[in-house]
Formats: sequence, C-alpha cells, structure tokens
Amino acid sequence: MIQQDPIPASLASAAPATGEGILVGAMSVLNEAAPVFLVAFLVTLVATPFVRLMAVQAGIIDKPDQQRKLHKYPVAYLGGLAVFLGLVAALGVSYAFVGMGERDFMPVPWEILAGMTAIAFVGFLDDLDSMHPWGKIAGQLVAAALLCYSPDNAFGTPIARGLLYPMVHGGVGEWLAGSTAGIVTEDVIYYWVGIVLVAGMILGACNAANLIDGLDGLLTGTSSIMAIGFLAVGLLLAATLPVGVEQGQFVAARVVLALALLGALLGFLPWNFNPAVIFLGDCGSLLIGYLLAVCIMMQAQEDSISLFFAGLIIFALPITDTLLAIIRRKLAGVPMSSADANHIHHQAKRLTGSVRKAVFLLYAVTAAFTLLGVGLAALQLFERPRVLVVYSIAFVLFAGLICVALKAALLERWQVAPRADAAPEALPSSAADAAKPADPAKA
Repeated sequence: MIQQDPIPASLASAAPATGEGILVGAMSVLNEAAPVFLVAFLVTLVATPFVRLMAVQAGIIDKPDQQRKLHKYPVAYLGGLAVFLGLVAALGVSYAFVGMGERDFMPVPWEILAGMTAIAFVGFLDDLDSMHPWGKIAGQLVAAALLCYSPDNAFGTPIARGLLYPMVHGGVGEWLAGSTAGIVTEDVIYYWVGIVLVAGMILGACNAANLIDGLDGLLTGTSSIMAIGFLAVGLLLAATLPVGVEQGQFVAARVVLALALLGALLGFLPWNFNPAVIFLGDCGSLLIGYLLAVCIMMQAQEDSISLFFAGLIIFALPITDTLLAIIRRKLAGVPMSSADANHIHHQAKRLTGSVRKAVFLLYAVTAAFTLLGVGLAALQLFERPRVLVVYSIAFVLFAGLICVALKAALLERWQVAPRADAAPEALPSSAADAAKPADPAKA
C-alpha cells in the first residue's frame, strides 16, 4: 500500500479554494512579478551580441568536427555570460516589489544568488581554458554548499523529511536517539541527508544539462519549457496559500526565479536557435542546470514529496539522457567522462534528418513531461488520491523513451562493430553471412 504525503496545514487550508479564485490569485501574482521577466528578457537579448563580439575577438569559439559538434562553421562561446547578466539584473529588480501587493513574502534567498555566481564563474573559467573534471565538480559542490548554508538547510531538509519520514518516524529515529544519547535525532538525520541530497541534485542537474546541450537551441528551448512548468507550479502554490500565511520563504522566490530564468532564456534563444551564432558554453549549461535543480528543490518546501517528484518529471529529458549515457558507457567499458555520439539529441537528428526537426521533436517530449509534472502538482494540491494516474503515465513515457534510445544505440553499435551476440538482421550483410554456421554440403 502506498502511503500518501502528509498534508501541510497551509495546503490543507487552501484545498477548498474555487477554480475562479485560484485563477484570479495566480494572475495577480504573475502581474506583480512581470517586470522580472521583462528585465531578464531585454538585458539578455541586448547583452548577447556584445558578449558574442567579445568572445570572437578573444578567440573563444567552438569549431565543428561533424561527429559530435554538428554545426557547419565556428561559433562563439560565452553565451552563458549574457544569460547570467540578465538573471542578475532581473533578480536585482525583484527586490523592489517582492511584497506582491497585499502579501509580504520573502525575496529570493541570497544563497541562490551566491551559488548562481559560483557556478557561472566555474563555467566561465572552463570556457576560457578547459578545466579538469574534478575542478568543475569542486565548483559545483561549492555552489551546493552555499545552498546548504540556508537556515536549517531549507533546500534539502524538506525533501529528506518527505522521503524518510515513514522509516525514521516508524522507530529508526527513536532507536538512534536512544543509542546515541540524544545526539542523533530525527531533525539531525533529515538535516544531514538533506545536505547529501542538495549536493547530488546540483551535481546531477548541472552535468545533465551540460550533456544535453548538443544542438542549436536545444538546452535553451527545453529549459524554457521547463521554466514555464516551474512557473505554473509556483503560481499554483502562491495562489492557493491563504492571505496571512506568509511563513513560506519560497512562495515568492519560486515565481520570481522561474520568471527570471524564462525571460533570460527567451532573450538568448533568438541568437542560439539554428543556425546559432553563439553557444551557451559551460557557463550557460551549468548555470541553467543549477537553477533548474533549485526550482525542483524549492517545490518540496511544503513537505510534500509528490511536489518534488513533479519537478523531477518536468526535468525528465535531461535525466533520461544522463542515465542512458551512464548505461552505454558502462556496457562499453569506457570511462564515464568519454564522449560519444549516441545521446538522445544525436539519435533524434539521425531519425529526423535535420537539427531543427530534432530540436522540435525534443521540445515536444519536454512539453509532454512538463504537462505531466504540472498535472501531478495540481492533483497533489486538489485531488490527492489520483496522483498515481500521473505517476503511471510518466513512468510509461520515461521507460519507453529509455527503451527506444537504448535500442537505437545498440543497433548503431552493432553496425559499427559487429558482435557475436548481435541479432543477424542488425549486422551488415557480410558480417551476417560470416556469423552463419558453415553448410557441410558446401565444405
């Protein structure tokens, strides 16, 4: 039997709200925060050509190889710097009106801005002169540590509580407290497990975003769709929270951060869409992955683990691509850091025959997962017993995508390097003939 999430008081009190009242509340919050989107969009849109000019003059460009780098001419890096400038400007403006009318919500925590700066700096250094992988991991852990510096590890502790509550509250917590003279309590367990979860989320999301950034406009566009999903969930949570309940420190931050990210990405997309004149580079991909991870973790602030899983469903495409990369490299016996041309976007390009068609196909996949994630969050808020429907649909899509991608990768592998265990029809004709047993009559 699957145990339902405990209903927080704020969400329980919001449940009876009418659909009309929720829509009015969401639009009111969105209207108050709209300047954040406009500033992020305009600053990024204007800053990008200047950043591109700087990158070209400094020789910070990416040359094609027609294997993994599929563009036809050298393209400038450092697009992430323009996105960072747009985000900083938008978040700075947000502090002027974060009260959102009759509410008195807290602004975006400084820990998010500090981590964002750290991760962008690491990516910028890597774009200038490729860093050792361990150096990039160290920088990502610094950004994660800054998030954990928040009061009571507000980003990771709620997730740990939602995941571990049935086990810890069922006797493990009392046993640990008794055997350690009260040093290890339930809160201590949640706090330290939360730190590990924050580190894992930042490392996973940053590298997943970096891996999927392989076609013009792919990461920028898919992340824009995800940001719309996180904005929708943030608006739902803000609109259903009764006036006078302002203790949730992420109520406004969810909306502001999603709007800032969406505005910056849409301001960069015209320059980055095929044919691109500038790439995000590691500065941009790591920064986007970091912010998407933060958006996911902020959804779990209400101690509802289904809201956390809703965020993971929205982020499903990068997660799928990363899992497939790990499986492929493990089966091939090559280092995890080795590159290949079998990522989902490479397979989509081979399937569709063009970069644009592949990108639009993956936009549609991302939109499907985003709709499921938002649907799960909405059901969690208003129709809790029915969340298993969304989980089931998401699992089927996720498993199907993995199977299709693995099949395509295996067929590609068999064609390039025939194996004795490959299906004969998957082998080239000469290799298939060689694999057949000899006919004694022709010996």
